[in-house]
Amino acid sequence: MNFKNNAWFVYAVAAGLLWGVWGVVAKLISEDVNPFMNHLLFTVGMLFTVPFVARKCKKTDFKLKGLIWGCIAGCFAIAGNIAVFYAFSNGGQASIVIPVTNLYPLVTIVIAVLAFKERLNIVNLAGILLAVPAILLLSGETLLFTDPSAFFKGIGLNEWFLYSLAAIFCWGIFSAAQKVTTNHISAEWSYVAFVLTSLLIAIGFLLSGKIHFNLSSKTFSLGALAGMLNGLGVLASFAAYRAEGKAAAVTTIAGALQPVFTIVLALLFLNENLSGMEFLGIVLAIGGALMLSYEKKKVPIIAV
Repeated sequence: MNFKNNAWFVYAVAAGLLWGVWGVVAKLISEDVNPFMNHLLFTVGMLFTVPFVARKCKKTDFKLKGLIWGCIAGCFAIAGNIAVFYAFSNGGQASIVIPVTNLYPLVTIVIAVLAFKERLNIVNLAGILLAVPAILLLSGETLLFTDPSAFFKGIGLNEWFLYSLAAIFCWGIFSAAQKVTTNHISAEWSYVAFVLTSLLIAIGFLLSGKIHFNLSSKTFSLGALAGMLNGLGVLASFAAYRAEGKAAAVTTIAGALQPVFTIVLALLFLNENLSGMEFLGIVLAIGGALMLSYEKKKVPIIAV
């Protein structure tokens, strides 16, 4: 693979890997913190990376419009995270909420095609058809496949379902906003804008009394590490968009490969087992990612 021509794909895979490792670390503290404290730890972890990223921020690359879009992207990402929390707290079952909210790449794809006028070739479309079911299979909740009638029966215009839909749209718009951000500023500046937004929202949570510091030093350390990994994944996704990766392809590849890496790492370090559905999901995710990376070679026009 030629890195120069396919840098966006490498960055998209790196985002999936970093988010996959984040998934394993985050799982270790998932029962010890609420989403508001989790966001604070996420922000603290990202702050450790800012000095290294800021070194590559050039003044000539800075544009106020790009900074604003970076902040907008951050707001939608965090709003999606909080919406999922409220979906669970209002009676949403994980077996339904997780597969539903993991469909957010479909929102990004629609935006990419309608608003960004991105064109997908037939191989890319086939990749999406593989990647989307892969995301569902790798969601960790198999009710949709083991008992479809119970899954769809549980869906209705309940409050938790509305929060789940909000999460889908927020995350989908977040991915699209990332692409717009990198149209104006570098990946490094985009990341700084994202971290700035995350910090301001974390301060807001602190002032509103939603965060309580009743956690161990181990939980704090693991939470900060998880935040650092998640933040670096965001940086890698910004880099993928900046390297001219299509929004439809980048978000689907990263979204499909993230759980693949999480499952593989869980097998190696957490002694978890691999189910048949997860294995099928891994195969579909890898196949879909490769298909989404395919670009037709341009035939040079020879002047006569």
